[in-house]
Amino acid sequence: MAQVRVEIVGPVATLVIDNAGKRNAVTADLWQQFEPLLAGLAGDAAVKVVVLRGAGQDFSAGADIADLDRILAGPGDGGVMTQAENALATFPKPTIAAIDGYCVGGGWELAGACDIRICSDRSTFGITPSRLGIVYPRSGIERVVAIAGPAVAKHLLFTGELVDAETARTWGLVTKVLPTEGFWNAVAGFAGMLAGRSQYSIRAMKEIIDAIMEGRGDLGAVVDRWQATASDDRAIGVEAFLGKRPPEFTWGSGVQ
Repeated sequence: MAQVRVEIVGPVATLVIDNAGKRNAVTADLWQQFEPLLAGLAGDAAVKVVVLRGAGQDFSAGADIADLDRILAGPGDGGVMTQAENALATFPKPTIAAIDGYCVGGGWELAGACDIRICSDRSTFGITPSRLGIVYPRSGIERVVAIAGPAVAKHLLFTGELVDAETARTWGLVTKVLPTEGFWNAVAGFAGMLAGRSQYSIRAMKEIIDAIMEGRGDLGAVVDRWQATASDDRAIGVEAFLGKRPPEFTWGSGVQ
C-alpha cells in the first residue's frame, strides 16, 4: 500500500515516500499525508531533524500522472502538491532531502522545499511540466528560481531535461554529492551531526534566512525576538569549547 512512512531513530525522524513499483510516484492521497505527519513531528520535542527520502532505489518520480486530476483539483494553485510543499517549507526544524535515484517533477518540488539537499552520485533530476503540457505550481517555480537562479530555472522548466548529480550540484540544486556506496550511512551521520548542534541557533537562523528570502517587512522583529529568547546554549557551547569537549545543548529539549 502506497504511504508516507515515519521512522524515528533517536532525534532524527525520516519521512519515507513509499509507492512500490512506481518509483515512489506521489498520488493525491500521499500528497495529503505530509501536512498532518509534519504537524505531529513539529510538536515532538524529541525530534530535532527530519530527513525526507524515497523507499528503495528512487527518491520520487514525481506526481502520479494517473492521479493528476485529483492532485490538481485541490484548493489553490497546485492543489494538494502545493499544500505538501508548503508544509515542508514552513516546518520549523531543519529538513534534509536525501536523494537517491530519480528526483523528478513533483519529487523535486518536495526536495526543493527542504532546507538542505544531499544526493548520491547516481541521482537524476528533472522538472518536467513542459513534457506534459501543464504549468508547474507557482510556489515550485519561485523556489527553484530562489535556489538555482532564473537561467537554470528556465532551462529545467522549458526543456524538461534530466540532469545528473554533478550537474545538479554545479547548478546549485544540491549542496553535496556523495558516493552511492555508503550513502545512507553518510546521511544518517549528517542528520545526527545537525541534531547535535544548537537547535536554538539552527531554528533562529532558519527563520531569519526564510524571512530574508521572502522579503518580509518584519525581519528586524524576527531577529530581535530570537535574540531575546532565553537559551542556555551559548553558555553550554562556550564552556564546552573552552573545555575541548562536545557540547550537550538543551534548548528545545524541555531542559533549560
